Amino acid sequence: MRKKMHIMEKGKSQIRIGVVLSYAALFLSVAISLVYTPFMLRKLGQAEYGLFSLVNSVVANLAILDFGFENAIIRYTAKYRAENEFEKEKSLHFMFFVMYSIIGLIAFIIGLILILNIDNIFSASLTPEELSRAKTLMLIAVVNISISFPLGVFAGIIQAYEKFVFLKTANIARICLNPIIMVAILLFGYKSVGILLAVAIIGTLFSLLNMVYFYKVLNKRISVSKFDMPLLKGIGAYSFFVFLNIIIDRLYWATDQLILGMYIGTAAVAVYTIGSQFFNYYVQISTSISGVFLPRVVELDAKDADGSLLSDTFVKVGRIQFLVLSFVLSGFALFGKEFIAIWAGDGYESAYYVALITMIPSIVPLSQNVGISILQAKNMHAFRSIVYLFIAVLNVVLSVALVKPYGVVGCAAATGLGCVLGQIIIMNIYYQKKIGLDIPRYWAEIGRLSMPAAVSFAVCSLHNELPLDPGLGGLFIKGIIFSCIFMLTVWVKGMNDFEKGLLIMPLKRVLLRGER
Repeated sequence: MRKKMHIMEKGKSQIRIGVVLSYAALFLSVAISLVYTPFMLRKLGQAEYGLFSLVNSVVANLAILDFGFENAIIRYTAKYRAENEFEKEKSLHFMFFVMYSIIGLIAFIIGLILILNIDNIFSASLTPEELSRAKTLMLIAVVNISISFPLGVFAGIIQAYEKFVFLKTANIARICLNPIIMVAILLFGYKSVGILLAVAIIGTLFSLLNMVYFYKVLNKRISVSKFDMPLLKGIGAYSFFVFLNIIIDRLYWATDQLILGMYIGTAAVAVYTIGSQFFNYYVQISTSISGVFLPRVVELDAKDADGSLLSDTFVKVGRIQFLVLSFVLSGFALFGKEFIAIWAGDGYESAYYVALITMIPSIVPLSQNVGISILQAKNMHAFRSIVYLFIAVLNVVLSVALVKPYGVVGCAAATGLGCVLGQIIIMNIYYQKKIGLDIPRYWAEIGRLSMPAAVSFAVCSLHNELPLDPGLGGLFIKGIIFSCIFMLTVWVKGMNDFEKGLLIMPLKRVLLRGER
């Protein structure tokens, strides 16, 4: 009994430390990216950075061959581990290793077909020299992703064993190591081919480290055994909607760069990549907040007959997310253009509009992230997948129509319109009519929060009249002024007692400890 309690306590410790390390990894990733990207842009130049981004975007589409099995590895390993079904666990690992090895081979074959057809796909927008370099880059990327499939099995198993400290520490080490190696490569003049080769080697080394941990620390083996066909069918059913969401995600977020590469050229891809980078930071902020609240949803669904508790949680979490996201959005709207001009340099002005056009409508679905967990708890997430598939296809069609006359801004507008139609209008109707969430109440609460945010934005828009240095120093002072005005306004006119308590209680605890 004591041994079992010790194991449970050790597992909780792994989870707690893992959460802290996850936030540390997020902070490091964003901070390093903000520092490293300008150096990379200036060393590569806009055209080569665009080519590098284009190739990565194309090859990343091969990730859909995962078929959603990654979640299944974690789920079924954890299940057999809990049931002490060690033989079934060995059979499961062998089955996944074989399947992922086959998937890796298929990815390599598809990649070779893409390489052989690069001239036909991009000849209208890329120069002969760019086409030649694209083939080299794509070969490196294809080999890398092909190897990553079978080696990725070990990371899933380690996660199922809740060894989060090892996984997160290794991830942080990788985040820190990548830019150091890349800076050295750029200083020696090797440019995009050298960078991608280094990324592939570092990724493979860390995957091999996972394999060593699997064999030496977990003391596990992948032994040859028969395929469990009933289990394989169950895994297929479990993974279907995960797989569908992967496809939709790639269609919705990755095709714009491909379309720009086909119709405009590498410079446009570079600009769009910078804009989407800021949007990705925005999304990461949202998901890191929602992750703190989401575990309660499944428990609430079982107890909540009339849906009132779920509605309360939906609105409560939505308000907190909207507060943070409106702060980020307002700050970016005010200072993003100036920051990108200083940070990225000349030629990236349109990146500001790409980021802003995609960020503005996304504030609604991102503040409603808890709704996704409610759908999953009720096993009603299939409708969302179908809606997202529709808007993903719409995004591709509109992007192709708008790319010629409006360039990167046209592609961003297509993405923003798809968000409004699918993620806001259709999903909010579904939440109200089918799930029973109090959507009018959500909008009323968001409306109240929008007023102080709008007031602080209007006041701080006068910053340009201040006699400040046009560089980063002046921008930093403007940001401090904006932050103080925003927080004061929202505190007085926007936040409720619960939200104020989230800030006050930790401060009280610190003060009480100080007095002791």
